Amino acid sequence: MTLSSCVVRCKPEDLQEVKKRVEESGVCEIHIVDEQGYIIVTIEGKDTAEEIEKVKTLEFLPGVLSAEMIYSYSEEELDALREDLAMQDPVPEILEKDVPAEKIVYHGDLKKKYI
Repeated sequence: MTLSSCVVRCKPEDLQEVKKRVEESGVCEIHIVDEQGYIIVTIEGKDTAEEIEKVKTLEFLPGVLSAEMIYSYSEEELDALREDLAMQDPVPEILEKDVPAEKIVYHGDLKKKYI
């Protein structure tokens, strides 16, 4: 499951009509309505692709100037990252000690290792 926040922008004079259309679209939940023409919503989906489709639905509502995804959270992506971190080598022993910087010798190229 994914959860995202989205900002829907419209002209201030169209705000009430656009707000009604957003509510009727059924693709999001409204949290904040700003009289300057901003509507803050959250979108849920089974994955990011479903959320993008819902953002597109909002973008094409009459009176909407823009609909932009601002933040996205995915439980599955977070779990995958945690698994990836768990499989990586542990922190080198030297980094866990209080060693003066001048005693640390670097023999590598991080770009070659991680890119």
